[in-house]
Amino acid sequence: MTELVLYTRTGCHLCEEAKQQLDTLRAEIPFDLRLVDIDANANLRARFSNDVPVVYLDGRKVAKHRLDLKQLRRQLQRTTVRE
Repeated sequence: MTELVLYTRTGCHLCEEAKQQLDTLRAEIPFDLRLVDIDANANLRARFSNDVPVVYLDGRKVAKHRLDLKQLRRQLQRTTVRE
């Protein structure tokens, strides 16, 4: 199944917004969603710092800061067609 990874941190309002949008999208198109708190890992904290939320689709970065749901929906649909 397609996996989306949301790099996030506690207290980030954009991260909460992205999670809500992804939960809504998941009701439409099935995918696994993995949440990763960047503050739990020094390397991730240094890598993403103030760039959260960041979304990866099957290992490729597809969004940073704000989601473009139309674009992400298309990418997910293409991915699920290939499976």
